[in-house]
Amino acid sequence: MENLSLKLLHPGDWNRNSKQRYLVNRLRYASGYTRHDAGFSLLELIAVVLMIGILGAIAAPGWLAFANRQRVNKANDAVVAALQEAQREAKKKKLSYSVSFKNENGVPKLLIYQGTTVPSSGWKTLGEDMAFQSEQVLLYTNLDSTTANKKASANINYTQLGNGTITFDYMGTLPNVDFGTAGGSSDQLGLKIAVAVPNSRGSILAGNSKRCIIVDTLVGGMRTAKDSQCN
Repeated sequence: MENLSLKLLHPGDWNRNSKQRYLVNRLRYASGYTRHDAGFSLLELIAVVLMIGILGAIAAPGWLAFANRQRVNKANDAVVAALQEAQREAKKKKLSYSVSFKNENGVPKLLIYQGTTVPSSGWKTLGEDMAFQSEQVLLYTNLDSTTANKKASANINYTQLGNGTITFDYMGTLPNVDFGTAGGSSDQLGLKIAVAVPNSRGSILAGNSKRCIIVDTLVGGMRTAKDSQCN
């Protein structure tokens, strides 16, 4: 009632104390109103959490696909670099150089060495700075597991993990490869090393995200491909 009476007073009738009481009460009223509306209601918090969950569910598959592409790109870059280094060293030193590939406990590895006898040590993980965990990226080849540079088969078998060796002679070329009798179209022929993410956790079957390097000429010419081009 005091506040109401103060509001009804004409400003000219207010004395100094009345004005002070009026201002104090107004401040108290405003402060109470602000405290009453501060923060969020439970319903608002639930709505925000639901929106965050929906946005996360939409973004997660895209992020996973991006991460998988980065992994296979990094692993494929390591394969290309290893083959180029072996070929370069063979030409430079006029000696045969080889690159061998294998999967070890679900992690793809390679080894560059002089000659054709595979050392027992020195293997490196593809894309070491990516710190691949087991079965994040798998390696497949159409190479023979016992003989380097055997005939290039048309397709990689993506139902089993690959290994094998590619050897460059002292000129950086590929000895003992017959690209002409492997069968299939010309763009399918070549010694192939592919990396891919598995189609599911714990599986050795390749998923859709693939990258590969194809050595498809006797002089050691190389080209890269991806996805269905890596078959």
